[in-house]
Amino acid sequence: MIGISKLYCGAVEPGDVLRYRRESGKLPSHLLQFSKDKKPVVVWNMTRRCNLKCLHCYSSSRNIAYPDELSTAEAKAMIADLAAFGAPVLLFSGGEPLMREDLPELARFAVEKGMRAVISTNGTLITKEKAEIFREIGLSYVGVSLDGTEPTHDRFRGVSGAFGEALRGIRICRDLGIKVGVRFTINRHNAADVPAIFDLLERENIPRCCFYHLVYSGRGSKLIEEDLSHAETRALLDLIMDRTRDLFARGLPKEILTVDNHADGPYLYQRLLREDPQRAAEVLELLQMNEGNSSGHGIGCISWDGEVHPDQFWRGISFGNVRKRPFSDIWTDSSQPLLMQLKDKRPHVQGRCATCRWLSVCGGNFRARAEAATGEIWLPDPACYLTDGEIASGK
Repeated sequence: MIGISKLYCGAVEPGDVLRYRRESGKLPSHLLQFSKDKKPVVVWNMTRRCNLKCLHCYSSSRNIAYPDELSTAEAKAMIADLAAFGAPVLLFSGGEPLMREDLPELARFAVEKGMRAVISTNGTLITKEKAEIFREIGLSYVGVSLDGTEPTHDRFRGVSGAFGEALRGIRICRDLGIKVGVRFTINRHNAADVPAIFDLLERENIPRCCFYHLVYSGRGSKLIEEDLSHAETRALLDLIMDRTRDLFARGLPKEILTVDNHADGPYLYQRLLREDPQRAAEVLELLQMNEGNSSGHGIGCISWDGEVHPDQFWRGISFGNVRKRPFSDIWTDSSQPLLMQLKDKRPHVQGRCATCRWLSVCGGNFRARAEAATGEIWLPDPACYLTDGEIASGK
């Protein structure tokens, strides 16, 4: 997760992080990525069921009842363990999490246990009544997926009217004072809609947007050929930085992030090095604190059936099941070679990654994407768009 507003626009300084001694239990949510203890943010896919038919769905969800979902009691035991372990955030995801009736009960339980509760949703099922419950619970954030303008979004989501319903859900949360933001998954067919998303953020007074690089997982594994080229990705990052800076310059700051491609960090740093060397030095310090991709270390995933994965996209690998062992035991089990390797990928990556100047900054990038594209976990992530010259010299 690369905070464009935090890094490029100066919304976060190194001192902001150091003030809290970089301990995840003390850091505000917008600084958690810079924690030194890397207690995992946990994504819980609490259901696989979904009311939409998204082309890029990593869980290949359908609107059917799936067997083996954790019960409410099992979920509470899992949440209690996560809280005691020190996991700072539980992200309720799916499928579509609002399709589980016990979502409010479980979100409330997480908050009562001292965790930050976050929801990732398609937004179509948000009503004023549900949002009022979320506000009363103290939900930290609601992320709503929008993958372009109305025709683009509805085509990707597979249901006509999905854009209008999602926007209605965003407005309900915003008007009730719940922090809400947009989640946008980038691909060749919607990259041209990014300027319209910035216009929407400004017009609708939406405070946050995360731009996700495409990961080849689930139904998204069929979209490898629809990913941006390296040149297109670089151009899009420049556009995102330009539009974010413009918002700040006009006194309309938004929290803008890119997610799932940590080449964005060195790319942003190199641009700042040309524009503002003093700020670039501060950004490099923050990037080193961030440590890049954190799958299996600073982020983990629990599936609807209790399986524990390195992240929400890497469903072919499981380290255990919370029905049999607590997450805290699974996550710290030193007898699992891959899990231990993911906690420091630097000795294991191969090819150009092994000698990359930015390895400590990007953390070897996304291993799930590397495996999906090459069949090998430790080969370079094909979505890394830095040139051989850039990774050799850092210039």
